[in-house]
Amino acid sequence: MKKLFLPAFAPLSLGSLGFKAIAGFLIFICFTLFWQCGKKDGEKKEDKVLAKVYDRNLYLSELEGIVPEGTIPADSTLLVAAYIQRWLGEQLMMYEAERNIPKDLDIDELVRSYRASLVRFNFEEQLIAEKLDSTVSEDELLAYYENNKDQFQLESTILKCLLLKLSSQAPQNEINKLWYSRNPSDAAKLSAYAKQWASLALLDSEKWYTLQEVAALLPKGTLTSENAGSRREGTLSDGDFRYYYRVIEAVQGKTTAPFDYAKDQALKIILHKRKQELLERWKEDLYQKEMRRENIKIMQ
Repeated sequence: MKKLFLPAFAPLSLGSLGFKAIAGFLIFICFTLFWQCGKKDGEKKEDKVLAKVYDRNLYLSELEGIVPEGTIPADSTLLVAAYIQRWLGEQLMMYEAERNIPKDLDIDELVRSYRASLVRFNFEEQLIAEKLDSTVSEDELLAYYENNKDQFQLESTILKCLLLKLSSQAPQNEINKLWYSRNPSDAAKLSAYAKQWASLALLDSEKWYTLQEVAALLPKGTLTSENAGSRREGTLSDGDFRYYYRVIEAVQGKTTAPFDYAKDQALKIILHKRKQELLERWKEDLYQKEMRRENIKIMQ
């Protein structure tokens, strides 16, 4: 879209206008935006002020791209109105923030420090992306887990389970046959059944959940920290739905998490340590190199 400009009119204070006047003014802006799209690049253009907050102006050219091509006038008005209201709020907030800056606050130093942090962060991310070996073997993960089990203590009970929440209208004979079947070939049939009839289905027997996550999906009191390890399987109804659940494995809280639950956390820890070691080695190598080149001097 080309830059858009409004024909001459006196600057308006939106706060002094009534709702109907604001709506009419915004509709006029939107139609002007569409009209300006057809202007040739060589025609004279003049930017216009749409709103003011103290000495800060919102210009018509800043609305470029706010209204997508093909938008109907009513929606265009809403988009423009929302943008102007957001701008007014932001400028008022900035005005008050700048007016209340503590006298001992050095904004320029904060900006320099923040810029330096951004530059350094982006450079380190680039360095890590280029040089970090992110391959971690299963043996390395297991060794770290075995040597650092104190880092993998569970805060609450976790479990592997299967769960179905079915409409009371779902065919019961078919689900009973599939749910209690131990034939591996029936697992796919159960999944297909769940897609058709279940409002909720947890059918990945290898995935861990917290007890709180699963308990929230069942009628209250069905699974608790006291019975999750012993109440392995059940069916129940609350009138509108029937529930089928089976606890495959449960590990109580305040104990060491099993390896297949903790391995993702172990991977993150290992990679984080590698990142830190990579950056420290790179900084030390850079320091020694620049010392040899005499680009670093410590004045006596």
